[in-house]
Amino acid sequence: MPITSSAKKALRVASKKKIFNTRRSNAVDGALKSIKKLIKENKIKEAEKMLPEVYTAIDKAVKIKYLKKNTGARYKSRITLFLNKSKAKK
Repeated sequence: MPITSSAKKALRVASKKKIFNTRRSNAVDGALKSIKKLIKENKIKEAEKMLPEVYTAIDKAVKIKYLKKNTGARYKSRITLFLNKSKAKK
């Protein structure tokens, strides 16, 4: 357990950040998982409609610095590429 007041405050801040980071992590992971599932099931139209939601989840994670900027850009690029390849196959 923390002893100094600064260590106590650091513990409080870390616990608050953990809640927000977990929430943001679940949003990003859930969005990516669901769009990948739609693409694999060949529901391309539904996946295209869901793409802005995925972008929003990633952008919000970047905004609060849960993800780095280039990591967010990479996620968006790869999911779009995956969607476009699936569209081309059809």
